[in-house]
Amino acid sequence: MAGQGKRLRPTTLTVHKPLIPIAGKSIVRRLSEKIAGSLPHTITDIGYVVRDIDQATETELLALAESIGAQGHIFHQNEPLGTAHAILCARPLLDGPVTIAFADTLFYADISIAPQDDGVIWVKKVEDPRQYGVVVTNEELIIERFEEKPETFVSDLAIIGIYYFKDGRYLAEELQYLLSHDIRTKGEYQLTDAMEHMRQKGRRLRAGIVDEWLDCGNRTTLLHTLRRVLERELSTGYVDPSASIEDSVLIPPYYVGPNATVRRAVIGPGVSIEEAAHITDSLLRESLIFAGADVQNIIGKQSVVGRSSQWKGWPASTHISDYSICE
Repeated sequence: MAGQGKRLRPTTLTVHKPLIPIAGKSIVRRLSEKIAGSLPHTITDIGYVVRDIDQATETELLALAESIGAQGHIFHQNEPLGTAHAILCARPLLDGPVTIAFADTLFYADISIAPQDDGVIWVKKVEDPRQYGVVVTNEELIIERFEEKPETFVSDLAIIGIYYFKDGRYLAEELQYLLSHDIRTKGEYQLTDAMEHMRQKGRRLRAGIVDEWLDCGNRTTLLHTLRRVLERELSTGYVDPSASIEDSVLIPPYYVGPNATVRRAVIGPGVSIEEAAHITDSLLRESLIFAGADVQNIIGKQSVVGRSSQWKGWPASTHISDYSICE
């Protein structure tokens, strides 16, 4: 969670990207619950690797861990030195079976871990693998090679940012090896380099295929992720019992959160209205309206409206930060 979320500004100027809500739950909560419900063993500890967070965010993260039966821990990566360095910041928890997740992504998959697997790296086929770490596998999906953002084609199986390792202590040793010998790729210490070293030393690393991989890195992908989560989990739509709907049409899939109000509006498809937001005299589709926002007299799509902001008569597609007024 230590990234700055520059591609999703202005939202991430005030909200850490993994804490952005998707139909009533933050991205990191959805990811944590998905992993906890899929792994064959119980999660006892969750470590959050962050850069700068305030006390309220720290409290929220620790409460999230507690809600799924684990103890939460906060670790800080003060410099952006790469994924291997970030994971090593949580070294006290790298012992025994370890699952690592980049907290700005969601996925749908049947997770399976075989006893003989030293590690499982989940992947998805992509059209342009140049911007991803990729793996080359044999017919049994055993990984034969790792490449970090290859300029020429070697594979279209992109690493999505979910990993399992049987031996966390051994993983920590491999990560430390990179730092001790200053082994960098594209200027950073990369987890893919550590995994390639593990593979060369005989560790059995297998690729796990996900059904769907959902990125939350920018406004376009965030809203696509919202639409897919709604389609998969709330296909007929959801209205919280405390919400108020008056003289309005709701087109599935949609989410209307607690104490939200919708008056004289057409909502959906693909709209999430978070807690205590208000929509009046508007038509919205494929949009994310944060808690406490007030939207009036808008015909809008593909929009993100921040917490406690006001959107009145603005262009049809917009991205508004928290506590803003656009009219």
